[in-house]
Amino acid sequence: MHIVCLCAMVRWGDHWMMSRVRALFMPPPIKLPRMHSAASSWISIPPMSAISLSPNVRGWARRTINQRRLSEAEMTIQHVRNIRRAVQAVVLILFLVLLLKTEFAGTFSADALRDYRLAYPVKIFLQFDPLASFMTAVSTLTIFSGLLFSLIIIVLTIFFGRFFCGWVCPMGTINQLCSTFKSERRSRRGMNLVKSNQYHWYQKIKYYILIFFIGSAVLGLMIAGIFDPISLLIRSLGLVVLPILSGLLDFVADFSFDNNFPGNAILGFVSGWIQENVLVTHSVVSYNTIFSLGLFFLLILAANRWFTRFWCRGLCPLGAFLGLISRWSIFGMEKYESECDHCNKCLKYCQGADGPEAGVPWRKSECHVCLNCQAVCDRGAIKFKFFPKSEERIEPKPNITRRKVLASAALGVGAVALFKAQPASAKPNDKLIRPPGSTQEDLFMARCIRCGECMKVCPTNAIHPTLLEAGWEGLWSPILIMRIGYCEPSCTLCGQVCPTGAIRELTLEEKVGSREVPANVIGTAFVDRGRCLPWAMATPCVVCEEWCPTSPKAIYTEKITVRNRKGEMVEVQRPYVDPELCTGCGACEYACPVADKAAIRVTPVGESRSRENRIILENARGSSRT
Repeated sequence: MHIVCLCAMVRWGDHWMMSRVRALFMPPPIKLPRMHSAASSWISIPPMSAISLSPNVRGWARRTINQRRLSEAEMTIQHVRNIRRAVQAVVLILFLVLLLKTEFAGTFSADALRDYRLAYPVKIFLQFDPLASFMTAVSTLTIFSGLLFSLIIIVLTIFFGRFFCGWVCPMGTINQLCSTFKSERRSRRGMNLVKSNQYHWYQKIKYYILIFFIGSAVLGLMIAGIFDPISLLIRSLGLVVLPILSGLLDFVADFSFDNNFPGNAILGFVSGWIQENVLVTHSVVSYNTIFSLGLFFLLILAANRWFTRFWCRGLCPLGAFLGLISRWSIFGMEKYESECDHCNKCLKYCQGADGPEAGVPWRKSECHVCLNCQAVCDRGAIKFKFFPKSEERIEPKPNITRRKVLASAALGVGAVALFKAQPASAKPNDKLIRPPGSTQEDLFMARCIRCGECMKVCPTNAIHPTLLEAGWEGLWSPILIMRIGYCEPSCTLCGQVCPTGAIRELTLEEKVGSREVPANVIGTAFVDRGRCLPWAMATPCVVCEEWCPTSPKAIYTEKITVRNRKGEMVEVQRPYVDPELCTGCGACEYACPVADKAAIRVTPVGESRSRENRIILENARGSSRT
C-alpha cells in the first residue's frame, strides 16, 4: 500500500511541475489549488522540494524558466550586439576598399594630371585617428586642419567610453577575428580561456607606452605612428599583404598559362583580373624592409593565439589614450551580484578583460563596450546604462603608478636626446631623399606617422620605408629609392594622401615649376665618371640624357672622339649635370644601364626643403636653388 501511494505522489509531482511550466507561457496563467503537506489522515504527502522529478522534466523546466527570465531589454541587447558586429564588418570592408583605392589610375600626360585628384577620401580613417591628432599637436604645437575629425571620436568617447575599440577600429576587429579561431592550446580552452580574460598586469603596459610617446613628442619627435593601430594596419596591409597577394596571383597566372591542365585558362584569367582590377592596377610592386614590416605585423596577430586581443589590451597606445578619456564617460556597466550565479559566461566572451564578473571592480578604462557580457547573461546581473550606479566598485582610472609614469616620460625625453646625439644626425645622409613637398627634416619627423599612404599611392614604386637611413628615430618613414622607381614630374599624389602635412600638397605648377614659381627640388644628380660608360669605357650611351624630363634638360652632353683599346676612334657623348635645372627626380638613375650601382646617382643635396643642405652658394644676383 505504501509503495502504491509513493508512486502516485511521484506521478502527481511530475504532472504538477509540467503544468506550472506551461502556465508560465499561457495567458491567463492557470492557478492550481495549493497542496498541503497532509492531504488526508492516512496519506502523508512530502513538500514539493523533496519530490524527485525525472531528469527530462527537470531539464525542460530549467530551460523554460531561464528563457522566461530574459526580459525585453535583454533581448534588445542581443540585437545591439548584432548591430555592433555588422558595424565592425562594414567599417572593415570600407577600410579595405579605401586602401585598395589608394593608387594611381590615370596617365602621365600633363593634361590628364593638371586637375587630377584621387576619387576617394583614402585618408579619412587617419583623419579620424585621435592618437595621430593628439601626438601631432604635441610635437608641432599646431593642429593640422585635416585631423579635426578626430574630435568627433574624442567627444563620443566622453559619452560612451572606448566604443571605438569595440565598434570601429579595424585593427581591433582583425585581432578579435584572430582570437576567435579555435586553438589546440590548453591555455585557450575551458577554464583557462576564462582565466585568460581576467584582468592581467600586462594591460598596464600600453599606458606606459603612451606616456613614452608623449615624452618624445614634447621634444619634437613623433614616433607614436609606429604603434598607432590605424597607421600600423595601413602600412602592414598596403606594403606587405597586398604586394604578397599580388605576386602570388601573378605567379598563378603565369603558371596556369605556361602549363596545360584542366581549367588553366579560367584560373589564369581570374587571377589576372583580380591582380589588375582589385589589388594592383599596373604591376607587381615590392617595398624595402618588407621583412621587418611583415614580422612586426605577424607577431601582433600571433599573440592573439595566447591572449585574446593582446595588442588591444596590452600594447595599443590609441586604446590607452581613449582609456584615459573614458574615465569621464557617462555610459557604463551596472553589476548585480545578488543575481549572479557565477557561470563565467561574461568572462568567456569579454573582449577587454575589464572585470565583468561579480566580486571584482569594473575597470572602465579597459572596457571596449562590446556588450557581450550583458548579451550572454541570462539572469540580468549585468546591464549597461547612462550614469550607472553599480552595487560594486567602479575603477575609472587605469591601474598605473605615478613613479612609472614619470619614468616612462623621462625615457621618452631621453630617447630623443640619444637619437639626436648620434653622429649620423649631424650630417645629411646621401640616401635620405624625402618625397616632393616634404617639410624640413625636424618638422617632418614631428609630423610623419609612418602610415605608408604615400608609399602605397606612388605610381612608380619609388617611395619606400626606411630602415636606418634616417636613424632609429626615422624607422619606416618614407624615402625615395631611385633604382626601384623615379619621381614622376607631373605627379602630386603623395602630398594628397598625407594626413598630417608632413608632405605638403603641391600644385602642378609648384611641382614642375614655371617662370614665376621655382620647381620643387628633392635632390641633385651626380655622374660617377668611374662607372659611366662614355667616361670610363669609351662606350656610347645617352640614356640618362634621353630620360631627363626637365625642359630644358638638366643633363647635357659633350661630343668627343676617343680611342678605345683596339685603337679605334669612337665618338661618345659624355654627360654633365646642370644643378640649376636638376630637380632630383631620379629618372636618370632609374634608367641607367649599369645594372648594379648606377653611374649617375641622386643625393638630397640641393633640396628645396633645406637651407643647409646646399651645393650652390648664394651670389649677388641670388639663385632659385639657394
